[in-house]
Amino acid sequence: MLNFPTWRRLVVIGLVVLGLGYALPNLFYPRVELHNDAVAAIEASGSTAEREADRSAWPDWLPSSLVNLGLDLRGGAHLLAEVRVEDVYAARMDALWPDVRDALRDERDTVGAIRRQNAPEGELRVSIENADGMARALEVVRELAQPVATLTGVGSKNIEVAGQDRTIIVTLSEAERTATDDRTIQQSLEIIRRRVDEVGTREPTIQRQGERRILIQVPGLGSAEELKALIGTTAQLTFNPVISRTSDGNVSPGPRNVVYPSLDEDGIFYVLEQTPVVTGEDLVDAQPTFDQNGRPAVSFRFDPAGARKFGDYTAENVGSPFAIVLDGEVISAPRINEHIPGGSGIITGNFTVEESTNLAVLLRAGALPAEMTFLEERTIGPQLGQDSIDAGKIASIVAFIGVLLFMGLVYGWFGLLANVALILNVGMIFGLLSAIGATLTLPGIAGIVLTIGMAVDANVLVFERIREELRAGRGPARAIDLGYEKALSAIIDANLTTFITAVILFIMGSGPVKGFAVTLALGIITSVFAAIYVTRLMIVIWFERRRPKTLVV
Repeated sequence: MLNFPTWRRLVVIGLVVLGLGYALPNLFYPRVELHNDAVAAIEASGSTAEREADRSAWPDWLPSSLVNLGLDLRGGAHLLAEVRVEDVYAARMDALWPDVRDALRDERDTVGAIRRQNAPEGELRVSIENADGMARALEVVRELAQPVATLTGVGSKNIEVAGQDRTIIVTLSEAERTATDDRTIQQSLEIIRRRVDEVGTREPTIQRQGERRILIQVPGLGSAEELKALIGTTAQLTFNPVISRTSDGNVSPGPRNVVYPSLDEDGIFYVLEQTPVVTGEDLVDAQPTFDQNGRPAVSFRFDPAGARKFGDYTAENVGSPFAIVLDGEVISAPRINEHIPGGSGIITGNFTVEESTNLAVLLRAGALPAEMTFLEERTIGPQLGQDSIDAGKIASIVAFIGVLLFMGLVYGWFGLLANVALILNVGMIFGLLSAIGATLTLPGIAGIVLTIGMAVDANVLVFERIREELRAGRGPARAIDLGYEKALSAIIDANLTTFITAVILFIMGSGPVKGFAVTLALGIITSVFAAIYVTRLMIVIWFERRRPKTLVV
């Protein structure tokens, strides 16, 4: 008798129904998408009549996960950016200067007066007065070195210190530069992801390419310019001491000072100390708000370390102006009227409500550690995406019809059962893609088309084995059992090697290659399941009902 126990039948039927249930929302894509957006909006900011109406577009008790459409299917924005890690080297040297200065001041009797000199980007140069104190000065500065905090940099220090005449030259070590590059790219990836997520876009692709490049693809976004406006700014917020205020933008600021224009006052410039007291990295929160006059503003709050530095400075400089600088422009320069111990404040300026909201988003997500240069930018319109979908549909339908005709003509009734399993197989692929929240791209459609062609391979192996057993004189029931039993190893071997290939493509590839690998891998899983279990279950049910004396396969 055919070996297919009841519990296995129930499991197979249950898995098929579950897969088709998860695939069902994709047949009603606009309605389910409207429902999902309404649910997310209600969770984020409360219920309204309009949101409740949108939510009712799809029943809550049904699955609502969708296959996300990639950039080439939905349209959207594409950017390829290169991160200027050299900016971080310069910032690191600038941040090291106060520590070097304080350490050498303790040795003033030996080294004499100290002065910071102009240096190439990524270097810190400090001159000392007494040449005889050079050895001691180098020793003191080298004591500031810290171990490199990476596995590849074990045993290395983060800075290298050299002497030339009466000048101390400090640079980042090679191991620290490598660690800094990796840390900068990873930090940039995370900050870009936060900024993109803040505006509620669906399934963006944000990934590293090469050593210093980042690929950003956001489906559904209007243009590349809109995406650049969201992530293209470094949003570096600093709080700098004010030296003077002038209308001459070409004034010489003096050593270690900078000249920045005022954002609110046309023709006004501020001369500031280059080294800030606190930066946006010390921020833990920023929210849009309104000032005492009802104008849009942004409130901020520092972490404990930033609050301490901010409080100490305001206590020591009551009555002095203090510049709030964003990306090289002075937003405002209020006077410090009293000690501010709480580590919080408000940024005012000529903001609109939208500008204050966007600024809060950028500050809350964090400052990009370095400037980005956009090497490639593209805007893919929804019409082009629809053309891709239509072409993919045509390819899938042609492949589907071709396979159905072949199986029906060659294997008769068994081929028709295999065709039913193939239809269920495609539904289960979309069910899996929906369940895991995968993104479908044009190469992903190619993976589905390939899966349709490969899906019947296992059935062909089984049916040919059944034919061999029938020719050997086996009875119908025994021939079916032996056909599945003897074909199993070949099915597993053939599909396992293809599955391994798909895994390698997913690990080593990027972007479209990953999309192809995902659909191919999932298609292999569902195809093997459909051939070994679904088709067999249908054959068993048919055989038990009809009890044929002979088989024609």
